[in-house]
Amino acid sequence: MIPRRTLLSAGAATLLAAPRLARAASWPDRPLRLVVPYPPGGAVDIAARLIADGLGARLGQSVVVENRPGGGGTIGTAAVAHAEADGYTLGASAVNSLAINQFLYRDLPYDPEKDLLPVSLGWEAPLVVVVPAKHVPARTLSEFVAWAKTQPQGVTFGSSGIGTTVHLSGEMLCRRTGIQGLHVPFKGGSEALTGMLRGDIQFVVDNVPTALANLRGGKLRALAVTSAERWPDLPDTPTMAEAGVPDFVVTSWGAVTVPAGTPTPVVERLSQAMQAAAADPALQKRLAQTGTRALGTTPQEAAARAAKERPMWQELVRVSGATLD
Repeated sequence: MIPRRTLLSAGAATLLAAPRLARAASWPDRPLRLVVPYPPGGAVDIAARLIADGLGARLGQSVVVENRPGGGGTIGTAAVAHAEADGYTLGASAVNSLAINQFLYRDLPYDPEKDLLPVSLGWEAPLVVVVPAKHVPARTLSEFVAWAKTQPQGVTFGSSGIGTTVHLSGEMLCRRTGIQGLHVPFKGGSEALTGMLRGDIQFVVDNVPTALANLRGGKLRALAVTSAERWPDLPDTPTMAEAGVPDFVVTSWGAVTVPAGTPTPVVERLSQAMQAAAADPALQKRLAQTGTRALGTTPQEAAARAAKERPMWQELVRVSGATLD
């Protein structure tokens, strides 16, 4: 026989959960917000706005993008992690927020494995090794490595900030090829490109969406992409493996996330909406124009992607010596 106290406790839990389940059943009945932890105009912001449109069309409610920049993405991501778990606050969480920052910051204001729940992968783009056509003579990666090794003081490379995928990938390239490289962090990707065009730095392992316009305009030269296969926007640019640097597959990706504890029915519906949006040729085309690929997955697949990459990024942070307060 089940003790009366146990029955009373179970009944109380059911009563407490009932309103929450009822709200989940009617979700969404008002607009949602999608927090982007970076300034407007960047690669994450552009992808998030297109995804917001795709989600809104499938959920029957508008999805309003809210930019909360600062702290390398930590401020906006923390706002999502600590928001009410009701399915109305979503996060556009880049790989930094889910798999890098926990090794970079001494006191991260959220735990990506406990406080955030990935709903679906949302977007992905490789990085590309770029040099300024006006200042660097190399036309292939092997030529660049040979040229860089002849520079008495080595070479400098830029990034959009310490601990970003761009920074850590640049460090990785230097270590894998024996280049003597000095990292120069900028306030953003566009500032790094401006510095490179001036000749202040010699290369960047940059996000394809950030570099694409200057590549098409001929001001930058692409030496290799970090995807496993050639990227549609740069069909003539070899992969790192083809360029002579094997086992160098890195992509800049992101996921739509919600606070941990969000009701399972809400998470499942969000994931289904993301998968449907990612399969939409119109969204695929709009993202492709920015050099990005749309992704739609289950929550489990999104969480597995972050878990798989954390050891790689942890090691890159360690060997780079990067740290932030």
